[in-house]
Amino acid sequence: MWIRIRRLFVIKSKFEAFLVIYCLAVGATHRGAEYLHLYPGVGGWMLFGCCTIAVFMAGGRIIDAVEHDRERAAVWG
Repeated sequence: MWIRIRRLFVIKSKFEAFLVIYCLAVGATHRGAEYLHLYPGVGGWMLFGCCTIAVFMAGGRIIDAVEHDRERAAVWG
């Protein structure tokens, strides 16, 4: 039972990875827009940039992990 529930939270394909990355990007831009409202000027724009850069870094890591898992499954069967 727990294995079936756990499998819902495992990213198995690149399509699922891209959906997760898209959701992260939407949330990050929303948070960045709030930073622009709270901190007008250069500080707000820097925080906005940090939010979006974090999505790029996490997205690359997610895609690499999906590819690594696929290669490992091909080797080990």
